Amino acid sequence: MVVDVQVDFCPGGALAVGGGDQIIHGLNTAIDAFERFGLPVFFTRDWHPPNHVSFVGHGGIWPPHCVQGSGGSAFHPDLRVPPGAPVFSKGDDPLKEAYSGFQGTGLEAAMRERKVDEVYIGGLATDYCVKESTLDALSAGFKVVVLEDCVRAVDARAGDGALAMAEMKEAGAVLTTVTAAIERLVRLYQDINEE
Repeated sequence: MVVDVQVDFCPGGALAVGGGDQIIHGLNTAIDAFERFGLPVFFTRDWHPPNHVSFVGHGGIWPPHCVQGSGGSAFHPDLRVPPGAPVFSKGDDPLKEAYSGFQGTGLEAAMRERKVDEVYIGGLATDYCVKESTLDALSAGFKVVVLEDCVRAVDARAGDGALAMAEMKEAGAVLTTVTAAIERLVRLYQDINEE
């Protein structure tokens, strides 16, 4: 599950996350590995109307970002989005906040349809959409692995990212690296093939 790796959340964007573009190589590595093993990859994105409640001018705390159809709402050009990969848009109701990729998107149903039982998550930002998506995935009964080298935090308050990581771990998420996650997948597939 690749969370909100959009132009507006990367350096130079309207709501840039420091180092947000530095996770893309690792995510692309994970995407390639999942495709190689025939596993689904799901993408989420913020997809806000111009009058979204999260925007400063409409009572929220954030500058306008990821406005539907804008350049800032596009996935980062270096992110590899496979043709036909499912994309789930959130925050498209002007009156509702939506940090989790599971919030009003049909993502959980799509995962169940693909027989997903374990979700690997990376993206932006650790302390908001990654955290809320992780907690919702755990609440829905999925096992969750957070790719800790493929997330970056807003850190609106210093330490928010570290607190979010601790909260996800406390809730039951496993924290690991892309390399370790891929090595685990390789071992799983070797075991399956040997059976």
